[in-house]
Amino acid sequence: MSDVLGWRHRFGVLGPSTNTVVQPDLEAMRPVGVTNHYSRIYTPNAVAVSNESFMAGATVIGDNTIDAVSSVMTSAPDSLVMAMSAVTFFGGIADANKFQASIEQASGLQVSIGSHASAAALRAYGDVRRVAFMSPYFPTANAEVRRYLEESGFTVVRDRCLQCPSWTAIATIRPNTIRDTFRELEGDDVDAILQVGTNLSAMRLCAAAELWLGKPVIAINTAIYWHALRTQGIHDKIAGFGRLLEEF
Repeated sequence: MSDVLGWRHRFGVLGPSTNTVVQPDLEAMRPVGVTNHYSRIYTPNAVAVSNESFMAGATVIGDNTIDAVSSVMTSAPDSLVMAMSAVTFFGGIADANKFQASIEQASGLQVSIGSHASAAALRAYGDVRRVAFMSPYFPTANAEVRRYLEESGFTVVRDRCLQCPSWTAIATIRPNTIRDTFRELEGDDVDAILQVGTNLSAMRLCAAAELWLGKPVIAINTAIYWHALRTQGIHDKIAGFGRLLEEF
């Protein structure tokens, strides 16, 4: 017999314990018959974050992921979603593949991760070659995102990092800051804009920006959940979060 609520699919969702945005974001996009079961990856709330401490803190999250996998597996999910983006970009495509493989080996299930989901989302729009991106990260982490995207065949025209002072401070970034950053990234030399950082609330703002910029503007949380749904054969068209979920 199938799960009463998750009769189509049950996702085990892995996210940092400090992340307060990604869980409600994924719930907002959830189709009927699909359920999300969140497992928190323990991480201290880093403060006075710098280039060095950001990378170290993100590595801690990556190292603690398997414990969260073990926890969520007790709910017998059908597949997994990695709801933390930074560590999935580190080391380019090769290390992203290794990270994904480590989770799949530990769980025996497929997992969607932010880096691969972002590349797939950009390709879904068709003729996207030149991209710009923003993050709540520090320059060293942005360099890793740039490396991954360029290894994936995209040209990164420019990027911006908001350098948030703590993990929880990412969730305090206001829409006007994101909007102003999009304006800095926008230009005729850019085919698409990507927002990374799953604790940054930008899904609906990205969807609105697509309308007034006339080009793809992709939020990482939308890309991750879209990729998870489509990988599992769930093709519901969901309105309100941009063309990615509405058209592809």
